[in-house]
Amino acid sequence: MRTANLAIVFTDIKGFTERTSQQTLGQNEKLLTTHNEMLAPLFKGLGGRIIKTIGDAFMVTFESPTSAVLAGVAVQDALWAYNQHTIAEEQLHVRVAINVGEVRLEGNDVFGEPVNIAARVEGVAEADEVTFTESVYLSMNRAELPSEELGRFELKGIPEQVRLYKVTRGTDPAAPPFANKGLARVAEGGRTTSGTHKAFEAATRALESTSEVATRAFESTSRMVESSLVSAEKQGLPRRKLGFASVGVVLLLGALYLLFGKSPIDKAIDEAVAAKSEERGRKVDAARKLITAEKDAKERNWNLGQLSERLSEPNAAGHYAAAAKAGSRDAESQLIKLLGNQKCSLRAAAADALADLQVKRARGALEDLAEDGGPGDGEQVLVFGCNSKQAAATALRRLKD
Repeated sequence: MRTANLAIVFTDIKGFTERTSQQTLGQNEKLLTTHNEMLAPLFKGLGGRIIKTIGDAFMVTFESPTSAVLAGVAVQDALWAYNQHTIAEEQLHVRVAINVGEVRLEGNDVFGEPVNIAARVEGVAEADEVTFTESVYLSMNRAELPSEELGRFELKGIPEQVRLYKVTRGTDPAAPPFANKGLARVAEGGRTTSGTHKAFEAATRALESTSEVATRAFESTSRMVESSLVSAEKQGLPRRKLGFASVGVVLLLGALYLLFGKSPIDKAIDEAVAAKSEERGRKVDAARKLITAEKDAKERNWNLGQLSERLSEPNAAGHYAAAAKAGSRDAESQLIKLLGNQKCSLRAAAADALADLQVKRARGALEDLAEDGGPGDGEQVLVFGCNSKQAAATALRRLKD
């Protein structure tokens, strides 16, 4: 009997069973394809060995506990980036659970108590987080990934309580939650499992920025690398090996952009939002002045929407609507996301704007808001009130079939 000390990673999609019961077979297949094509290159790029996939679940082993945790944060940052441009009902939110210990190796599978514990941890892990056991915490390089203790948990079938930890998230909701530490490591290693188009595209998607400017830069980079691959293939050079390097290049460019490459406008918006009350007005005015100097209407209104949204101003919806009219599909997606905002006035304004724009793909999110409402609905502020639930119902009536 062969044994090895390995880190075991389990992942699954939050709400997968419920979603599949409400979707067509084609929609379910698309969901799993997107999920698998995004996650598999990241696991393998950090040295993971995919043991099995069962429906929406991955089971992956790593020789290094640190690499296992880095893979977890790479997955969460990649999905965070993906979800920025995806309507709520199509977003992917995944649980990541990790344990380490001595396992039995039988063929292409692994067995043992560490595997059972990892599976049970997945059952208590939160989506969008990276949760791991004390054995991982004690054996990983803790200097690379700050973490926090969650406490002791009773896990089904495990005789003793297990102490759990999670990787500490960043506090800026507009930035990747784990600062792309895992994605940057994938790029540094330059390793993926193949040079196929699917892996290449998945890696590119995983690091798309949340701005249209960055998206265009990614597309340009992708075309450049693909052109190089085709040229090399014509000259008889091994495309597969070149594919390894090309994916690494795209990942590295994306990681560097997200970490260090914010535009002057993005930086000005960050400074305005973070400013103390006595400086806020001046910083906001400076950001608006910089944005309004942009000649392209789509970019100008998108950035005005970003600033207003982060300041919780209702006119964010108006700016996004103007960007959408100028051709920005991302602005439409952002309006749909606003339907889930904590502020009633933003939700109501977004519902009205989506109806004006006749955005049919917003129907599902509008139906949810019309049924459930949200925080602040019906509250009276001075002589005014807000009811996003009613606004959504009105928007649904205005949407043409």
